[in-house]
Parts: sequence; C-alpha cells; structure tokens
Amino acid sequence: MRLCKQYDFKEIKGFKLGRSLVGYPMMTAYCYLFGDIMIDTGLSHIQKEILRIASNHKIKRVFLTHHHEDHSGNAAVIKNEINAEVYGHPLTIEKMSTPFKILPYQKYMWGKATPLSVKPLLKNIETDMGTMIPVHTPGHSKDHTVYFIKDAGVLFSGDLYLADKIKFFRSDEDLGIQISSLKKILKFDFETLLCAHHPRINHGKKHIKNKLGFLEDLYGNIAALWEKGYPEKQIFKALNLKEDRFIKYFCFGNVSMINGVRSAVRYYKVSKKLYGKNDKS
Repeated sequence: MRLCKQYDFKEIKGFKLGRSLVGYPMMTAYCYLFGDIMIDTGLSHIQKEILRIASNHKIKRVFLTHHHEDHSGNAAVIKNEINAEVYGHPLTIEKMSTPFKILPYQKYMWGKATPLSVKPLLKNIETDMGTMIPVHTPGHSKDHTVYFIKDAGVLFSGDLYLADKIKFFRSDEDLGIQISSLKKILKFDFETLLCAHHPRINHGKKHIKNKLGFLEDLYGNIAALWEKGYPEKQIFKALNLKEDRFIKYFCFGNVSMINGVRSAVRYYKVSKKLYGKNDKS
C-alpha cells in the first residue's frame, strides 16, 4: 500500500506518507507545504507522489528538520527535478553531503536518502505567513531543528514532540538534551504543533509541556535508582516500564524503551562528571 493523504491545517497543507508491502503502513511521516515552502520531504518510497506535489505547488524552498531518511528522503530529487533550494542546520549539511548508513528496517520502511548539497539556514526566513525562525533542538538527533512562525502561532516540530508519552527511544537519542530542547521551545508562543508524525492543531504548547513533564519524571526516577546502585535492566523492571517486543526486534534493538533508560544513565553520568550533581537543566 502506498499512502499519500492530504490534510489541511488552516493555510498549511500536510501530507501523511507511508508505504507497506502488505496492509496499512506501520509507520508514517508528514511533510508540510505553504506558499513556496516545503518542511521536510518524506520517505523516498513515495518519491513519485511527493515530486508531483512539490511541482504542482511550485515549491522553491525546502527546509529540513534533520537528516533522518523519513524526513530527507526526497530532498535530492526535488532539488534536481524542480530546482528548489534545500536548507538545513550545519550538521544536516554535513550529514547530507555523503551517504549515511541505515539499518534494514529503515530501508524497508522509508528507503534511503540521496546525498545532496544543502544550504545554510538564515536567522530569519521570510514566508507568506510571516517570519520563520529556525531553532536548533538536538536530542532526537544532533542536527535536529524546528521552525517557528510567531505571526501564525505555528511550530513545525519535526521529531521533537512525537507524543505526550514516549513508548520507545532510538539508541542514539539523548534524553537529557531533549529535555533542554523542550524547555527552549516553551519560551515561544504557539497553538499549532505540526509534528512530523502526530500533528496537533490545537493546544500545541500544552502537548510540549506534557512531553517535557513525562521525560523529566522518567529521567528523575531513572537517575534516583541509578544512584542507589540499580543496574539498567533492574531500573527498567522497578519502574514497570513496558517493551514493545515486536518493535524492538523488528528494529534490531535500535528502537526500544530500554534505550530510554540507557540514554538517561548516559546523560546522568556526563552531568555528574561535569557538574558534580544530578543535572537535567
């Protein structure tokens, strides 16, 4: 099944994308369009559909939230076929300049991202909806960036949000740094949260607060047990955390709840070494 379904978020068009050999896609991703701008480009498995959409909407500028293949998968073809410029954080520029390795499940779900030359972001980006500001929000990935339009009260959040409560983490995510990024974003005023996987048209800031509260509680509980000498697996059991075993094994362990425990412990160790205390600011 090839999924490419349009949703309207006021002046912004969202396209929900996914592909599966059998049945409804297990994982989907959104890209967003307004004026001559596209935020993220979706998975390369839906290349024909996205290229047609970008061409029909006369897209001239593409802004990537980060390099992951479900966000950057069609950036190269859009640039090459319709001469749109692609922009991203300096770390996105570096990552997208050469091929990067992905696991078999990533290739199956989304396909590869083709290397391309990405241009650096401006501090202020002029759009039909007002000035758009890029904000570096690492944690999910080192290059992760969100885009905020004050006049419209909109935040394009990439993978910063995902859900109020997180059920699993990538092995390379940094839970502690995500907490800092969520706090940074709460300084902005927005109502609409256009997440790449679960958009929230209303109460967007509240959803960010909910996720922040969830991660702070999780981190605090993990750190407290680690201080008492609990090993990671025992912490997992003590906190009654649940593992989606299908997701864990399908993703070769790259996505799991135990990764959240490991990430919190790593951040705690670094914070303890740098600051001599349990720091999560």
